[in-house]
Amino acid sequence: MYWLLVFIAGFLEVVWASALKYADSLFDWIIIFMLIAVSFILLIRSYKKIPMTAAYTVFVGIGTVGTYVTGIFLGEPFSIGQLFFLALLLFGILGMKLFTKEQNNQSRGEQ
Repeated sequence: MYWLLVFIAGFLEVVWASALKYADSLFDWIIIFMLIAVSFILLIRSYKKIPMTAAYTVFVGIGTVGTYVTGIFLGEPFSIGQLFFLALLLFGILGMKLFTKEQNNQSRGEQ
């Protein structure tokens, strides 16, 4: 459940980060700011059960990879070298996800 929040937050990051290039009206910017807010709210909620370091790493990785791939589909240039390092990044993200367990105990400061 909490990993799903991270994945949704990461997907929303891809959407708003990709939309920045095309935002040219007040309405566009309002939508982008709303997407940013929802994305970070979901990420923060995931911290209740997932260690912050792992959740944030996966979140940023999803955003990085997703935005890069979206850029390629939108016609931005890419190279084999970039794709190689993108694959390395993906392996690191998967490793963080696979080797991180959800916390069953309460966070510090909670009673």
